[in-house]
Amino acid sequence: MQSVDSNEDPFIKIASLIGGDEYHQVAKALLKTEDSTDEEIALATGLRINIIRKVLYDLFGKALITGIRVKDEKKGWFVYRWRAKRDHVDNFIDNQKKKILERLQNRLEYEESSEFYHCGNSACDRIKFDYAIELFFKCPNCKEPLNMVDNSKLKDALRYKIEQLSTDSVR
Repeated sequence: MQSVDSNEDPFIKIASLIGGDEYHQVAKALLKTEDSTDEEIALATGLRINIIRKVLYDLFGKALITGIRVKDEKKGWFVYRWRAKRDHVDNFIDNQKKKILERLQNRLEYEESSEFYHCGNSACDRIKFDYAIELFFKCPNCKEPLNMVDNSKLKDALRYKIEQLSTDSVR
């Protein structure tokens, strides 16, 4: 994976984080030449056209680039000219943070609202209290006794991450 230079443009950084080296190359090419076609980007990067299109469609789907359909005067058919939407990078990052924060909060709520039991075997799953009762506190997998799980460290870690993200979002 392409290493991301801390001085690099945020658009290129995000593209690299999303998809690695190929995304990095496409993002750099988009910033060098605005309104590039997929073929022009392929020439500039040396990547295959199908890879370029995959990257472009993904970045387009994430609203990080825009495509304008124009008629190619030489060939007579329509092509797309692609342009980076650098002003959308911060919004994209904020949306990703919100999604992660929501997932972390849902997981914390789940951990706090349930009591879990486990046999100690790493191949077996944790079991919620209601199901453990039905099983007479015997693991359905290995038949070992189920013991209550202390998930306080997990809950503390989730709270810490939620606090980090919440504080970071306020800045």
